[in-house]
Amino acid sequence: AAPRHRSPVPPSDSPVDRAVSLLSRRAHSQWELRRKLRMKGFASEAVDIAMARLVELGYLDDPSFAKGLVRRRSSIRGPRALSAELAARGVDRAEADAAVAGFDIEAQLVSATRLAERLYARQAGTGYRELLDTVGTKLLRRGFSVPVVREACRSVLSGAAQPHED
Repeated sequence: AAPRHRSPVPPSDSPVDRAVSLLSRRAHSQWELRRKLRMKGFASEAVDIAMARLVELGYLDDPSFAKGLVRRRSSIRGPRALSAELAARGVDRAEADAAVAGFDIEAQLVSATRLAERLYARQAGTGYRELLDTVGTKLLRRGFSVPVVREACRSVLSGAAQPHED
């Protein structure tokens, strides 16, 4: 028997209620939330009205969302990866750039060095070139720049890694 396709049944709650429920779990960009509400079966007009109301109430704010994501993820991601993640979540390029600009070079170096220390602990005893080939490559994939990766690897090898601020 062929599978039956049911016509979409409109959700029983309001798009604002559903959006607040989604926002209670984690922050969302406007694009993410709009997409999720549409996937739940809400009409475009109802979603537009709900989105405007959520922005008016201050529940949706893409610049704040971007800054929060950068703050949370900067310990494991570099600025390039953070920019890509924000773009994938529908954050405007200018807002993403402003959020990533707050992740200064010193903070990047601290994050990259901590990651390099953890990765280097698994393969201690290697030289600078080997460290760059293994750990450096992983740091590059996580979005750190070449100068930051090189300095983090040098720091780990020299034992002059930044003290932990836990």
